[in-house]
Amino acid sequence: MQNELKIYNTLSRETSVFKPLHKDYVGMYVCGPTVYSNAHLGNARTYVSFDIIYRYLLHLGYKVRYVRNITDAGHLEGDRDEGDDKFAKKAKLEQLEPMEIVQRYTIDFHEVLKQFNTLPPSIEPTATGHIIEQIEMTKKILANGYAYESNGSIYFDVEKFSKEHNYTILSNRNLEELLNNTRELDGQDEKKGRLDFALWIKAKPEHIMRWQSPWGEGFPGWHLECSAMSSKYLGSEFDIHGGGMDLIPTHHTNEIAQNLACHHTQPAKYWIHTNMLTVNGQKMSKSLGNSFLPAELFSGNHQLLDKGYSPMTVRFFMLQAHYRSTLDFRNDALQAAEKGFERLMNGLEMLPKLKSSETSTFSVSELIEKVYKAMNEDFNTPIALSHLFDATRYINLVNDGKETLTEADLKNLTNFMNSFIFNVLGLKAEESNSGQLTDDLMQIIIGIRAEAKSKKDFATSDFIRDKLKNIGIEIKDSKEGTNYKIG
Repeated sequence: MQNELKIYNTLSRETSVFKPLHKDYVGMYVCGPTVYSNAHLGNARTYVSFDIIYRYLLHLGYKVRYVRNITDAGHLEGDRDEGDDKFAKKAKLEQLEPMEIVQRYTIDFHEVLKQFNTLPPSIEPTATGHIIEQIEMTKKILANGYAYESNGSIYFDVEKFSKEHNYTILSNRNLEELLNNTRELDGQDEKKGRLDFALWIKAKPEHIMRWQSPWGEGFPGWHLECSAMSSKYLGSEFDIHGGGMDLIPTHHTNEIAQNLACHHTQPAKYWIHTNMLTVNGQKMSKSLGNSFLPAELFSGNHQLLDKGYSPMTVRFFMLQAHYRSTLDFRNDALQAAEKGFERLMNGLEMLPKLKSSETSTFSVSELIEKVYKAMNEDFNTPIALSHLFDATRYINLVNDGKETLTEADLKNLTNFMNSFIFNVLGLKAEESNSGQLTDDLMQIIIGIRAEAKSKKDFATSDFIRDKLKNIGIEIKDSKEGTNYKIG
């Protein structure tokens, strides 16, 4: 399956066959969170998407080194080179040390991803743990002539770089247009050009987080952190670099420039980006009042939510949209996902109970091939899920005696479904007693219906059967007794 995998590359703007730099090995770097506030749904969508990519690469047999950083320094308000440090600002508001803020929200980030059942990365480096590497990289870029010092800060010279390289190769934007649209900013007089960005920033007297450098006390620029850490753990050139599409115009563009200026090579062969979130068709934002945290989504404690949705329902919902497509949060869509997830899990639970036959009336191998074909087309989870639902439909038909499977096919289907749903898609059975409660309630209802039938009250018996059918529960009478099926 490895040679069939195709990935959409933001850098080339085309889908091509994935060929790692080193056979059977994959190096993947994903930009991690800036831990000054609670992890939001945009974070979750990105990291769930890359969790699927990570899991599928492992499933195909690759040995993957997955690096995802923690930004705990240097990220200023407005993503610029001026203004307040996000950590220091939050620390002042809450009267805490900046590292208390970092610790609190790093724990929150991990807890959220744990609820979504994501695998931890191979390495999770922090910006503050790699100050030496960032200083060394800054020195090299200076020595190569692509940066300059100004009042104790070091800036990347975009104009000089652009004479030799395509600065906007990732975003495909017009450089002249970027220059014309760039506003005059505070501290702009320190820079030679409007698009120049900081590699190292001189610390003001009130700045708390600071380190010694050859240029005085300061702190690293946000873009430099990822370049230094990806280079250290994956080398100057690696396979996959990922993140949200909002990082393309500035952060990832500057990473490429830094890498070329320092190592004379593009950092990654394949750039993968996830798309944005919307709520009821509108962009999710705090100013519109339509932004909610994962915890609010799980509890339903938000004015736009009809109810709470479990982490696995939300993960399943995310998988129903391709990672490069906009994901629109709506109550009706989430409720449909809830039912879909339950139907898929019910199919899995039914598999061990199926009886094999001497012949198969449908092709398990063909179904499996369709799932792999979907995943090999740029990790197309929505199409893969549609084929898994076909499998669930077959499972129900076999259970009803309308289709048959040989013992070998049944074993093959059982192994594949369990492996793919749990290990690749990362779904798991909900850790609650809701299933047992449903079963207990259904046994009570079946008992009431049986009593009505024994009294020849067929009107009540049929009424119960029809009402249950209307909500997706089918009653089945047989010689062995009465059972029910959901979905």
